[in-house]
Amino acid sequence: MARDALGRTIDYLRISVTERCNFRCVYCMPEEGLPWRAHSEMLDYGDIERLVRIATQFGIRRIRLTGGEPLARRSIEDLVARLVKIDGIEAVALTTNGALLPAKAQALKDAGLSRVNISLDTLDPVKFAQVTRRGRLEDTLAGIDAALSYGFDPVKVNCVAVKSLDQDFTAFAKMTIDRPLHIRFIEFMPIGDTGCGGTNWTSADIIPSIQLMEQINAGLAAEGIPELVSAKNGSPVTWGPATSFRIPGAQGTVGFITPMSNHFCGACNRVRVTADGKLRPCLFSDREYEALDVLRNGTDEDVARILETAIRTKPADHVGITGTERGMSQIGG
Repeated sequence: MARDALGRTIDYLRISVTERCNFRCVYCMPEEGLPWRAHSEMLDYGDIERLVRIATQFGIRRIRLTGGEPLARRSIEDLVARLVKIDGIEAVALTTNGALLPAKAQALKDAGLSRVNISLDTLDPVKFAQVTRRGRLEDTLAGIDAALSYGFDPVKVNCVAVKSLDQDFTAFAKMTIDRPLHIRFIEFMPIGDTGCGGTNWTSADIIPSIQLMEQINAGLAAEGIPELVSAKNGSPVTWGPATSFRIPGAQGTVGFITPMSNHFCGACNRVRVTADGKLRPCLFSDREYEALDVLRNGTDEDVARILETAIRTKPADHVGITGTERGMSQIGG
């Protein structure tokens, strides 16, 4: 297994397959979208397959495909099928906004995709349209239904908690009672231009997860529902840093991811590659290494060398970092 300079085991590679998206979420990209890039400037499926094959030599075992919206990439199921066949890869997962999932779920399942994360920040259809700028809540909810119907396991719902958005977090938690959904509340992170599109979200919009849990428990109590309890036993195997809880008797779980209030950098197990072929050791750091040119013009040893460099130079933490030059859709959500 690969270890970075601090001895952390690195076994997880997140790959952005596109910067494009059918939504324009206010914290992710500008309303007009991102500047168009030629296909030659972006990783193709052959580049990605080669990178993953070489990465297994360093102990990479788990792959997550992200974007932008990965389902907007043509024939994404073909890439999934290629990656799951690589010796050493244990699972391939995908993060999506869910709107295109009903049409793609069968092909993705047949290709070998095992896990799905669906981004959903509000259950209010008006606020959903405001946040996504062009999405419809019913489409993402249909995506959740499709993920469950086709047997993806686990099915997680990622909710970014934003104070000024006035979300109903208790309603999210209640989604786990009757269905095996795993809600993950993520503290708002200052990635890229956090004020793009006129949202004016700032660090004041961060809700520490401990406060969020208190809000949820109060909301549950008001409806006569028992408060959250630890879900260490029976929680799905997670690839990330969520701390999991459960409403007693619920089929699913409620998790909290605390990148701002309680850094988990000491347990970080991942590196990222952007859609334009930059290896990124840390989400919060702007340090990147050019991989696209090496994949196109270098040997396997050259690719392995840059992978090793990215792994070895992961920063100790992101203390004091208040933003990044690139937005989330460019880095890979």
